[in-house]
Amino acid sequence: MLGSNSPWMNEELSLLRDAASRFLTQEMVPHRERWDDEHVVDRASWRKMGEAGLLCASIPEAYGGAGGTYAHDIVIFEELARAGLGGGLGGGIAVHAGIVAHYILTYGTEPQKRRWLPHLASGEKVGAIAMTEPGTGSDLQAVRTTAKRDGDHYVIDGSKTFISNGQNADIIIVVARTSTEAGAKGISLIVLEADQPDQAEGFRRGRNLAKIGMHAQDTSELFFDGVRVPAENLLGKVEGQGFKQLMVQLAWERLQLAIIAAINMEQAVAITTAYTRERGAFGKTLFEFQNTQFKLAECATIATVARAFVDNCIVRLLAGELDSDTAAKAKLWTAEQQCHVIDECLQLFGGYGYMTEYPIARLYADARVGRIFGGTSEIMKTIIARSL
Repeated sequence: MLGSNSPWMNEELSLLRDAASRFLTQEMVPHRERWDDEHVVDRASWRKMGEAGLLCASIPEAYGGAGGTYAHDIVIFEELARAGLGGGLGGGIAVHAGIVAHYILTYGTEPQKRRWLPHLASGEKVGAIAMTEPGTGSDLQAVRTTAKRDGDHYVIDGSKTFISNGQNADIIIVVARTSTEAGAKGISLIVLEADQPDQAEGFRRGRNLAKIGMHAQDTSELFFDGVRVPAENLLGKVEGQGFKQLMVQLAWERLQLAIIAAINMEQAVAITTAYTRERGAFGKTLFEFQNTQFKLAECATIATVARAFVDNCIVRLLAGELDSDTAAKAKLWTAEQQCHVIDECLQLFGGYGYMTEYPIARLYADARVGRIFGGTSEIMKTIIARSL
C-alpha cells in the first residue's frame, strides 16, 4: 500500500488508517454514485464524518477536534482518495478541514475559534474559502471584492467563482480588499456566517457549476451585494494581513494536492495492472505484451518517486520546515505527472477506459484540474523561478 512504509507513519496513524478505510467503505462509498448524479454531498454525510472523528483531526480537542497533527489529516485524506471519493467528499473535506479550519485556528481570536471550530469538527457546519474571482484566476493580488468598514460592520460587495463547497458552506472565508491600496497590502480575510439571518441578506449562491470531473464536489459562484458582516469576523489582529496569511497557508494546501496526486498515480497503476492481467487479446493477457509491461514499469517508477518526494515534504511539514518553494515544486511535478500516468494507464484499457463506470475514467476526469486549482502549473513555475 502506498505510504504504508512512509517515515512519518506510526502505529497510531496505522490504526487510524484502518478505521478510516473501514468506515468509508461501509458508510460513504455506497453513496458515491448518487453524489455524482446530484453534484453535491448531502449534509447528513458531513455529520456522519464528524461523528466518526474524521473531520478536523488536527484541530485541538479544546475546539472540538481530535487533537492530532497534520499527519492525522493526511491519513484521512489519503483514505478518501483510495476509496474513490477524492473527486467529491475528499476534495470538500480537504478544503473544510485542511484549509478553512486551519485559517481559523492560526489567525482567529479565542472567541472565533470557540465559535466556529467545534461546528466544523462535528460536520454541523461546512466551510469554504472564497478566493478566485471571474477574470482574476490565480492572481490573488488582483482581487476586486471589497469589504468597506461601516461602524461595527464590514459591507462586502463583489463576486467569486469556482468555490469548492459553495452550495453547502455555512462558514465562508472571504478574500476581500479592505483598503484602496493596490496589490497585496489592501487584502484581508473576513468570515461570513452564511447561515446567520443578519449576514445572509445580500448574499447569494449562484449555480452549482458543471465540471469535467470531481462531479460530487459542489463548486459554485458566490455573490455579495452589500452583505453586512460584523467587524469582529476579521481574521487577524489588523486589516491588510490577508495576502500574507494566504501565502503561508497555501504551502499546506499545495502539499495536500501533491499527496492526493501521488495516491492517484499509485491507484491508477494498481487498477491497470489488475485489469491487464485479466484482459485477453490475441491469445494472451494484455500484461504479457512487452509494451504493457514497459508502460506500467514507467508509471510505477513515477509513482514511487512521487511518494518519496511527498513523504519528504510531509516530514518537513511536521517539523515546521516546509517552505512555499518546495511545496510549489511538489504540487507542480505531481500534478503534471498525475495527468501523464493516468493517461498512459487509461490507454491500456482501450475503449473501456473511456467509460465512466471504470475507476480509471473517473481518475482521468478528476486529475485534470490538479494542474489548475491551488495555483496553476504556470504560477508554480513562477514561484519556483523566484527562488533560483
